[in-house]
Amino acid sequence: MRTLQGRRPVFWVALLLAALWPLLAHAQSGSSLERQVKAAYLYKFAGFVEWPDGSFARPDAPIVIGVAGADPLAEQLEQTVAGHTANGRPLQVRRVKRGDSLAGIHILFIPAHDKLLAQELLAASRGQPVLTVTDGDETFGMGSMINFVIADERLRFEVSLKHAAVARLKISARMLSAALRVQQVAG
Repeated sequence: MRTLQGRRPVFWVALLLAALWPLLAHAQSGSSLERQVKAAYLYKFAGFVEWPDGSFARPDAPIVIGVAGADPLAEQLEQTVAGHTANGRPLQVRRVKRGDSLAGIHILFIPAHDKLLAQELLAASRGQPVLTVTDGDETFGMGSMINFVIADERLRFEVSLKHAAVARLKISARMLSAALRVQQVAG
């Protein structure tokens, strides 16, 4: 089992680039490469977030990453996290459908292409210790904590500390340093 704990930001970026280099060399389709990079980021995020007490049923409970409305991403993520841990916890992927409970989910990816689903899931997760991740400016404005963006032909992410604070989540400074933009808590 591998763990993310204790890694430096430079190591994290180098590891991500090294993992993606074969993908770039094989010139895969843009959507396939984007899906693989999103899966790698979702996996890495798990090691850089601190959840409040009571977020896990047991000390050995897995970090559950929910994926809504994006089955190809869920499949890629299952392959990416297989056999890995983050902060000493195994990782598990759960596909989320409209009307599903978010109980037990720690990270939730919500694609921007289904606005109604995004609204419902962001509303259901509000105030819960669930790290919400989206891929559209509109959904980021609805209350998502992390949003994927394309900048300089690369997939990057932005972070809203305000929304993370409402959910009582602490995002590592190392992760924040890798973000394209960080929206601070107004105060």
